[in-house]
Amino acid sequence: MTTSTTTPTDVATRGRHAAASAPTGTSTGNPDGAAAWAAWHAERERSLREPHGWLTLTALRWVPESPTTFAGLPGQWWSDAEGVHLRAAAADAIVPAGSQDALRGTHVQDVAEGASRIVATFVPDGADPASAVAVELVRRTGRYGLRVRDPRARARVAFEGVPTFAYDPAWVLDAPVRWYDEPVAEVVGGAQPGLEHHVQVVGEVDVVRDGVTTTLRLTGKPGGGATLLFTDPAPGVADWRILFVDRDAAGGGADEDEAGEGVRSDGQPGPTLRLDLNRTLNLPYAFSDFGTCPQPVAGNVLPFSVEAGEKVPR
Repeated sequence: MTTSTTTPTDVATRGRHAAASAPTGTSTGNPDGAAAWAAWHAERERSLREPHGWLTLTALRWVPESPTTFAGLPGQWWSDAEGVHLRAAAADAIVPAGSQDALRGTHVQDVAEGASRIVATFVPDGADPASAVAVELVRRTGRYGLRVRDPRARARVAFEGVPTFAYDPAWVLDAPVRWYDEPVAEVVGGAQPGLEHHVQVVGEVDVVRDGVTTTLRLTGKPGGGATLLFTDPAPGVADWRILFVDRDAAGGGADEDEAGEGVRSDGQPGPTLRLDLNRTLNLPYAFSDFGTCPQPVAGNVLPFSVEAGEKVPR
């Protein structure tokens, strides 16, 4: 579920978020912040526009154990202990991944739990050969699914950008962080009913506003990147959003102690992590009804509105 997206900025200004009302630990002094954000945002939108990007999802079909024909998909599909089988004739003109020739016979492919990959492509009747449809195999909560990625999808054809709040340096926060020595396993829900995701909690950050501290948990892999999934009551945003964080991005708003770890705003020692909430993103589920994205871990709810980052796109 990784994406990288951008949008035209909201032309409305947000005077309510002056420095005086910003959360504790806010960084206010990067004159290049807006320009860097705009470049990042442009790359995000370019990625969304890719021929098989997140704007192209048009269907999600769960694969049964008996051979089944799905509307809009060539061939017959079924699943068993080996993986997902595709049976097709030359007239179906569906090409398995790794081949350049249409399938004649049966082909089986597998994917790990929680993962996905493109397993076949085909060109619908009358379509431009450059607009090949991709079939993505996913495995979620022990079930196999086929997700259709069509470059002609209305969401992509009509795409004019993802609405965002205007960039505001007051939403660049230096938050006290505590990384866990060992990850903590958690089970969370997903964007589709009945789905479960097994995630690893690798640390936690404290966000302080109006004297109230809210602790949010970070998920990811030990030693790797981390993500912050959260909900908040901001108007016009998705039910939950994501921020990718750099574990090495120490905040610049704290004083350094002798150990180089920094001093928290409340005077207690500890490192900080820079959270640029202007780069908060929608997950794929916000762009279509076919995303399988994980929900935030329990308790990752901010009691105030984060009017930063991407708004709901539809």
